Amino acid sequence: MLRPEQMSKVSVTGSRTVMAPVIETIHELNLVHLSDYDGSWEGFDNGNPIEGADQASEKLVTVRALENTLELSADEAEPGRLETGWEDRLEEIRTRVNELDDQRGEVTDELRQVNEKIDRVAPFAELGIDLDLLSGYESVDVAVVEGPVGAIEDAVAASDDVRAFETFTGGDVVAIVAAPTADADDAPIDDALVGVDVTRHSVPETEQSPEAYVADLEDEKADLESRREEIDAELAEIKREEAGFLLRVEEELTVEVQQAEAPLQFATTDRAFIAEGWIPTDDYDRLVAALDDAVGDSVEIEELERADYDRHGAHSHTEDVQEGAPSAADGDDAAADADDQQQKAVTDGGSTVTMGDEPPTIQDNPGPAKPFELLVQAVNRPKYSELDPTVFLFLTFPAFFGFMIGDAGYGILYIAIGAYMATQFDSKGITSLGGVAIWAGLFTTLFGFVYGEIFGLHILGEVVWHDLFNVELLPLNKGLEPAAADFALGWMVVSVLAGIVHLNIGYILDFYENLSHGFKDALFHSGSWILMINGIWIWIFSAQAEGSKPDFLFTTFASDGPFPIGFTGFPEWVLVTVPGIEFPLSAPLLVFLIGLVMLAVSEPVEIVESLDVVVNVFSYTRMGAVLLAKAGMAFVVNLLFFGAYEDPDGEFHFLRNHEPSYVAEHYGEGAEVIFNGLMHSGTAALLGGLVILVLGHIVVLVLGVTSAGLQGVRLEYVEFFNKFYEGGGENYEPFGTDRDHIED
Repeated sequence: MLRPEQMSKVSVTGSRTVMAPVIETIHELNLVHLSDYDGSWEGFDNGNPIEGADQASEKLVTVRALENTLELSADEAEPGRLETGWEDRLEEIRTRVNELDDQRGEVTDELRQVNEKIDRVAPFAELGIDLDLLSGYESVDVAVVEGPVGAIEDAVAASDDVRAFETFTGGDVVAIVAAPTADADDAPIDDALVGVDVTRHSVPETEQSPEAYVADLEDEKADLESRREEIDAELAEIKREEAGFLLRVEEELTVEVQQAEAPLQFATTDRAFIAEGWIPTDDYDRLVAALDDAVGDSVEIEELERADYDRHGAHSHTEDVQEGAPSAADGDDAAADADDQQQKAVTDGGSTVTMGDEPPTIQDNPGPAKPFELLVQAVNRPKYSELDPTVFLFLTFPAFFGFMIGDAGYGILYIAIGAYMATQFDSKGITSLGGVAIWAGLFTTLFGFVYGEIFGLHILGEVVWHDLFNVELLPLNKGLEPAAADFALGWMVVSVLAGIVHLNIGYILDFYENLSHGFKDALFHSGSWILMINGIWIWIFSAQAEGSKPDFLFTTFASDGPFPIGFTGFPEWVLVTVPGIEFPLSAPLLVFLIGLVMLAVSEPVEIVESLDVVVNVFSYTRMGAVLLAKAGMAFVVNLLFFGAYEDPDGEFHFLRNHEPSYVAEHYGEGAEVIFNGLMHSGTAALLGGLVILVLGHIVVLVLGVTSAGLQGVRLEYVEFFNKFYEGGGENYEPFGTDRDHIED
């Protein structure tokens, strides 16, 4: 559908005594997108949470903290029932998990300290000196440092505070024993090494040898790691046994908190409440029936409005609603008071005034187009009041992508990758991208047959079109060979024509949207652009001033051109004249000028953008450019592996089935080998060539997404959407929670 699903604004009014069952019923339906009361009605305030909300929130925080500690995910348990007395069980789990988590934290901290000690003693092991020999001296200064040995010795030798010293080295680790002079400071070695890039190592306080010290630390480390594994095993056992229970408790508490905090969105008095929200129109009767079953006639339910679609303003009412607000049950004094209060709140000049929010958007597209909703939402969700462009994106983006890549081999791989993403992941975003990839792959495969290519080779053209169907016009050449250069320019022309059609669709949609303000407004605002884009491009493809226009505009579709349909341009048409004067103005240019004048009348400031009808169309030539670039990359990969030759007619052929010597034997001097190919250059070259062949095509496959994909999306977002689409709609988020873990 081109429109979001129709929404209705509903109001539920009743006494405070029935608010809790009303909230519970609405929550179970999971249908109503609640409106937030802004406090603007006289006599009404936002409601307060239901008693017990704080305690439920605290328990919910506790459960989620336990799930985080246990690294529990939502898909790790089957649905089940939540038995009574679950609070005591939850407290037991909390106590046990917290104790184990604290123990694990202590063990991890001790393990970190042991590892630091091992790291600190490692340099001393290189020296091979007992640790007790490196400390405890009064007459000499001892230091162990790590750095350039020569620079260290030179610096100490040059120090005026050291009268004698000795060094012991092991790799880059140096132990220095220095006798200071009488007037030296307390740390003469440190002073001497100020200008040298060294790391100072503190001597561990132990009388053991470094090897024995490290051995003891390794034993301690092993004990700590074993203890941590035991704790992890206990936590894993708790997770295995209690996963389902914790997920059910989280679900129950989530529901309880949502229901308890719902009054914050209501308008309330001491004795009554008013709740408003949006609901799909088709589900209104279901809401009424559910509330009637729950509380009978203790509440009044009213459909305040059915939102219509109006692009340039607020939603409009398609149904008249009763003046004033609904009251509660007859004879209920509290509800009567609510009726009096709400009358003041919602009546203004005889029109019902509600909480004033815009309807949320539910995108309603057919199944095949559903994955493309993700691409639309990447820009912005459509407003309720405007057309949803998803279907148009579904119809054009895969075609653009397929046109640019156009290779059956790559297309099949895109389909396979998309199918994997769509079926093997739970994320809606990834599955939607998988659906987009499948459609893009289908069109890539389709165009691959049109071009006769599979992984850059023209095998399909020979087998399918020539051998099976004896079709001469297909496959179409991409234009990489000099003999087929006309095709390269031809694809640019085809890209321009695709742009003209695509932009026309956008302007027509804008025209349709503006019809809500009258035909005149639509004609001048949107029709002007339709006249301008078609007028100027018909003139560009017309015979007037043909000599100053590129020849390929008229030869691309000529009978002897790359696409021989017999079109050589539009006629010049009769020039527009006035009595006695002939203006050099053809009919298409007149159409353009009429559109320009209409635009000046309706939107004068947009005159500066009138050249967009030319510039925006030229943007579509990027499709032809990507087509040639990707085909060229695949061509180079195949050329390196297979090699190629040019026959006497100037056509290229890969050396797939022949050795390079075949060219001279078969054609003589009329053909030329361009490159022998790695597959014909020995075993080592063949193996290297296979790597290049596989990696090269993988690169082309990936770059197809980043180039053709991004360029196609850009054309949709920047050129097409800007003609009729704004976005900025609110997502439909009904009040309620799906029960995934608690069985009914």
